[in-house]
Amino acid sequence: MKQIVLLFLLFGSLSIFAQEKFTLSGTVSEDATGETVIGVNVIIPELQTGAITNEYGFYSITLPKGNYEVFYSNLGFATRKESINLTENIKLDLTLFEDSEELDEVIITVDGERLNIRKPQMSVNTLSSNTIKKIPVVLGEADVIKAITLLPGVTNAGEGASGFNVRGGAADQNLILLDEATLYSSSHLFGFFSVFNPDAIKDLTLYKGGIPARYGGRASSVLDIYQKDGNKKQFRASGGIGLIASRLLLEGPIVKDKSSFLFGGRSSYAHLFLPLFDIDSKALFYDLNTKVSYKIDANNNLFLSGYFGRDVFNIADSFSNTFGNTTVNLRWNHLFSDKLFSKLSLIYSDYYYGLELKFLEFQFDSGIRNFNFKYDLTHFLSEDIELKYGLNSIYYKFNPGDVQPTSDVSGINPYKLVDKYAFENALYVDAEIEITDKIAVQTGMRLSTFNRLGQDELNIYENDNPILYNAELGIYEKATPIDTVSFGRSETIRSFANLEPRFAVAYQLDSQSSIKASYNRMTQYIHLISNTTSPTPFDIYAPSGKYIEPQLADQVAVGYFKSFDNYSLEVETYYKEVKNRIDYTDGADLIANNAVEQIILNGESRSYGLEVLFKKTEGKFQGWIAYTLSKSEQRTPGRTENETGINNSEWYNAAWDRTHDISVTGQYELSKKWSFGANMIFQTGRPTTYPNGQYLYNDMIIPVYEARNSSRLPAYHRLDLSATWIPKPDSKKRWQGEWVFSLYNVYGRMNAASISFSENVDTGENEAVRLSIFGRIPAITYNFKF
Repeated sequence: MKQIVLLFLLFGSLSIFAQEKFTLSGTVSEDATGETVIGVNVIIPELQTGAITNEYGFYSITLPKGNYEVFYSNLGFATRKESINLTENIKLDLTLFEDSEELDEVIITVDGERLNIRKPQMSVNTLSSNTIKKIPVVLGEADVIKAITLLPGVTNAGEGASGFNVRGGAADQNLILLDEATLYSSSHLFGFFSVFNPDAIKDLTLYKGGIPARYGGRASSVLDIYQKDGNKKQFRASGGIGLIASRLLLEGPIVKDKSSFLFGGRSSYAHLFLPLFDIDSKALFYDLNTKVSYKIDANNNLFLSGYFGRDVFNIADSFSNTFGNTTVNLRWNHLFSDKLFSKLSLIYSDYYYGLELKFLEFQFDSGIRNFNFKYDLTHFLSEDIELKYGLNSIYYKFNPGDVQPTSDVSGINPYKLVDKYAFENALYVDAEIEITDKIAVQTGMRLSTFNRLGQDELNIYENDNPILYNAELGIYEKATPIDTVSFGRSETIRSFANLEPRFAVAYQLDSQSSIKASYNRMTQYIHLISNTTSPTPFDIYAPSGKYIEPQLADQVAVGYFKSFDNYSLEVETYYKEVKNRIDYTDGADLIANNAVEQIILNGESRSYGLEVLFKKTEGKFQGWIAYTLSKSEQRTPGRTENETGINNSEWYNAAWDRTHDISVTGQYELSKKWSFGANMIFQTGRPTTYPNGQYLYNDMIIPVYEARNSSRLPAYHRLDLSATWIPKPDSKKRWQGEWVFSLYNVYGRMNAASISFSENVDTGENEAVRLSIFGRIPAITYNFKF
């Protein structure tokens, strides 16, 4: 018996020793610039496992004691192999070389894409700055927003329209982050350009579903964009000169390998040529990207980043329009240990809109401003469990409008719409767990609260009902307030609290394929009050409160994913419902309205669809085919049996509904000097409302309109081509340049942005008038770097 006990203790101790584990961690950066690299695959083929670097290039993986070959790989970089003797915790910071560098060949026996197959995260698309720059776009300017609309489940609101729609959601249901700061407008010149300078962008990720619990505040999607940190090795400059806009990016070390700066600017200048044609108007934009990074020591890094952008639109003596975003983010990254990573952020974000009506001699200003505190931690508990948790607090100030006369004789009295205030808080926890070799789950919970804070004047209505229904006329009418009350800033008018569960699971069928499923609930507390199909600078944001409920979105998705050779296939289907989706009554006046609760009703929306993405990611020819079959509808039923609601309480097509959406994008590298790009787009026409009759009243022809969004514009389609020529690709000189030739809308399709109906001044009869923004547009851009 003693011998048996001794043997048991001996083998038990050997088993414990065999299971002894240590942690390999570090940061991966580019060798040439010192810029950290996102999404690097850290692969240990012997154990069929690995990790991926986070948004700051940090990785951590716990392994049994032993000797391993570790491979570090990422698209666009040469794979690096390191031999590790793991007998203690090791911190290994290393650099990757660009693919073009002359390095010894490394062969990996395990496909790095297999790790993405195993991860439960789904409904996510990532694009690099280099990919975005290769896509041909209007006027030759690389564009982040135009690039993501080539992905499945993402559409635009039409040419010349700002914003984008994801899985049948409205444009205001997208959370857009630039270095963690919220942007409320994503476009310049009413949608012709995005606000993102492609030279300053490091990486972007679009979450369409299965959204992690660390994100919240919007009902449809998250577009998370990170700027470059700046070159820590040497001074670099890059930029481009186009037909109507140019850009310049400067970056370099302040103290080599320790601190760096980045400064980028863009501006359009087409307005400078308008006086040559006796045009006394102008339309221009400019923006600035800045960032300073400082490495305190191996465990602490400071970052200060900012963005400032403005659009100016001026028509002679009629009106002047200025709008844009301002953001500032101070962030501290701290490494508590090789398993615990944290970031603390203080963020300021402001969206401003100003309109001066010169002929009426008054100025109108509005906007939204917030102060954001974030603290996020990533905890690598073991090789099978990764935990993320943190908190987020946002203080809002909403300025619905401020009217001021611009002269003493204007006849306009100063008028200030009541400012609104709110405080949004959230606690979250996310866990990613590998249950078995084949099953991995991502589960999380977000607790969000929203306090509508006190304001100077709040309307009080009889029975708390700000909108009345006139049964005799069959229309909704504004209720008259019976009183107004004022609250102190520290008081709460109304508060909300919501639990937002998130869950995703992946089951690996084999080494190359898996099936995944996800569910997420999102709560949106702020609303865009608009009656247009896409956001305009004049739209007003309003917080949830006494008369406005928060939007609650539930989405489920199921998908099949396969990676083979240099190809990948993603097939997903989804269903999404949104409660408390605001809809405006017929004839609603949204401009400078101090009581929007009198013209809106709470409704609901739903969307569902099928998405297919087939990609080729390596070789001389790369690209993807994206197809979406979807339906997006909205309904606002009557509050009682006697009310008609909107559209007789029936479901109707959302303004951004597209039944079919297909895009084909490709890039081909013919030689070191020449490469070519193309994309083809086809979309079902957007819903619209046409008149289906008319009557004569006081010698005027009055049209009668059909049910809301019952018809559609003609189908949208176009083909774009581009060619890039590098005159001296093998030049050793610091100055390197390339010419980009592009042709937008090759066959000159005059796609309808809208169709309006009006009376012909010559015949006196009603007629349909098609508005088309773009025809065929050639462009040439010279890009350079040194």
